[in-house]
Amino acid sequence: MNFVAMLYPLMAVLIWAMNAVVNKLSAGVIEPEAISFYRWLLAFIILTPFCLRQSIKNWAQIRPLLPKFAFLGFLGMALYQCLAYYAAYTISATMIGIFLSLTPLLTILLSFIILRSPLTVGLVVGSILSFSGITWLISAGNPAVILESGIGKGELMMIVAASAYALYGVLTMKWKIQVSIWQSLYWQVISGVIILIPLFMITKDATITSNNVGLILFAGIPASIIAPFLWLQGVARLGASKTSLFMNLSPLFTAIISILFLNESLETYHIVGGIVSLTGVIIAQRVNTKIQFKFKPHVKPGTKD
Repeated sequence: MNFVAMLYPLMAVLIWAMNAVVNKLSAGVIEPEAISFYRWLLAFIILTPFCLRQSIKNWAQIRPLLPKFAFLGFLGMALYQCLAYYAAYTISATMIGIFLSLTPLLTILLSFIILRSPLTVGLVVGSILSFSGITWLISAGNPAVILESGIGKGELMMIVAASAYALYGVLTMKWKIQVSIWQSLYWQVISGVIILIPLFMITKDATITSNNVGLILFAGIPASIIAPFLWLQGVARLGASKTSLFMNLSPLFTAIISILFLNESLETYHIVGGIVSLTGVIIAQRVNTKIQFKFKPHVKPGTKD
């Protein structure tokens, strides 16, 4: 791989890992609905000077796509982000990073279901390993706890959040929207802002203060605009398959940042569960041997083939 080209996805993943820490820092400082709304409103304001003129020019092409943009905006900008912010109240930034690292695996699973992608050995083995790793993480190294008390709210929210973002990616591939990436992102952001307005209106406290303005700025600019730009540059230079491998570094980056800046402790079950889960994701991505089902034709008695 070209070293300079590798820097693009590497920096994107680093920014997203930092944003997982921002999710944790936002808990108790600003309401989840408020930071979600402000984040995408800020992204909308910044993108408008660059995207509005082209959107008006391509309105005939964009208008039929508005329902798809709205649903993608709901999944990627509203549901995914709000759940991640809510989860930060009950689980650590390290756990958030590990759960988000499951997105590539969930994308492969949903691709098999929705896009009828071939079933592979990697998908089956990787799913089993990742499920085992996440079970170990959720139970803090004691799976019997899940049977007794169930899954915590934060963990459940992150599973739904990662699934929503995986579905977002699969639908993007399925629909193959024929407008530029930035035009697509712009209208998804608009949709996300509109969808978040009712939640924002009922938020108890949406005040922007010196304690939360930095979090809003980071979430709205580096995490929402700069990181996607860097990621797309990586895809253009390395290809989607090689670029996706860098996402596996997200839990490592998140754990390091969390330990340094949040004083979070890295427990043994974090390491074991994270490694097992991450191994499953890598296997699902890299082992592409197809599983073929052979069915013998039914032959009636007394007949010849």
